[in-house]
Amino acid sequence: MPIPATSHIWFNGKLVPWEKATVHVLAHALHYGSSVFEGLRAYATPKGVAIFRLGDHTRRLFDSAKIYRIQIPFLPAQIDAACRETVAVNGLNKGAYIRPVAFRGYGEIGVAPKVEPPIEVAVAAWEWGKYLGHESEAEGVDVCVSSWQRMAPNTLPAMAKASGNYLSSQLISLEAKRLGFAEGIGLATDGTVSEGAGENLFLVKDGVLLTPALSHSVLGGITRNTVMKLAAELGIEVRECAVPRELLYLADELFFTGTAAEVTPVRSVDRLAVGSGRRGPVTERIQQAFFGLFDGRTEDKWGWLDYVDMRAGARVAVAG
Repeated sequence: MPIPATSHIWFNGKLVPWEKATVHVLAHALHYGSSVFEGLRAYATPKGVAIFRLGDHTRRLFDSAKIYRIQIPFLPAQIDAACRETVAVNGLNKGAYIRPVAFRGYGEIGVAPKVEPPIEVAVAAWEWGKYLGHESEAEGVDVCVSSWQRMAPNTLPAMAKASGNYLSSQLISLEAKRLGFAEGIGLATDGTVSEGAGENLFLVKDGVLLTPALSHSVLGGITRNTVMKLAAELGIEVRECAVPRELLYLADELFFTGTAAEVTPVRSVDRLAVGSGRRGPVTERIQQAFFGLFDGRTEDKWGWLDYVDMRAGARVAVAG
């Protein structure tokens, strides 16, 4: 299903109509994958529309760009403002998915050109529901362990949210869907568990929450970090550690985390039921704490909610 078009995209410092936010076919990023991006969600809360952990996402965008020596021609505060403005101008009162992206544009061709192509930056936002399906939040999803492994250390930097890394994710996810699963899990090169195609992974075993460490070719997920902090608040022990593949089959509970996936239970791996084959009690407690941030049940003591002045969007629309 195509992305539902909104009215405007923030592109290189100004709002342009959705259909005019275009890129040259010889843009460096199209040929060599030289782009970095983020995915954020805005939620409709009792106090208004709020972007979740905006500053943390922007910081990761700049961190990813630094690894690939992409000089973003805007300040982090400008990217933050662009995210708010894009939500507001498009009237996304029910919440939104937000996609900032920075990439090497049209210029000299070549893997490492002598003259740096211009760096282009865009922010788009649109309404988007549950990434793995509306029923997945309670019922969970069926997944498989992929035959494709995640990147080895010192090949592609897993900590960078770079577009090229997602070729690995595509192989994992396409294989899973071809075999009738909702998603796939990739292993690290040492055979231990890494992450899903676009999600971090948590296991519950004997009341302890386990998740692969950053050294296992995983992205340092912001939802992953959120869950770890919420679990600590709930008195649930969290361990970052090596996770053997077979523990996926023996776990009491299993769930994905990510901006798109939010907190999604996994009910089976390779056709073997996880625990009781349905969402477990620890997963449900984590979900309640997580979604409680947006409906007021969970106090936002970390300042994670960045509120959007939706009236500003109306003023921009009128001015335009």
